[in-house]
Amino acid sequence: MTTVTLADMDSCKLCRKGTRSWFTRHGLSWSEFVKNGLPAEAFLATGDGLARQVVEAAMAREGS
Repeated sequence: MTTVTLADMDSCKLCRKGTRSWFTRHGLSWSEFVKNGLPAEAFLATGDGLARQVVEAAMAREGS
């Protein structure tokens, strides 16, 4: 299972302030994400194109 981390988000050059708002809109925990990362499935479940981009970055980092 791929875990998306803050480093993956940063590698996609996404604004952290905007990202925090995105987490709130999608019912995801920003603090949990920063501390431990979140499963890729949680991002993909949002149906958002940027979420897919971040998951792809995580998969590349993990070599998946």
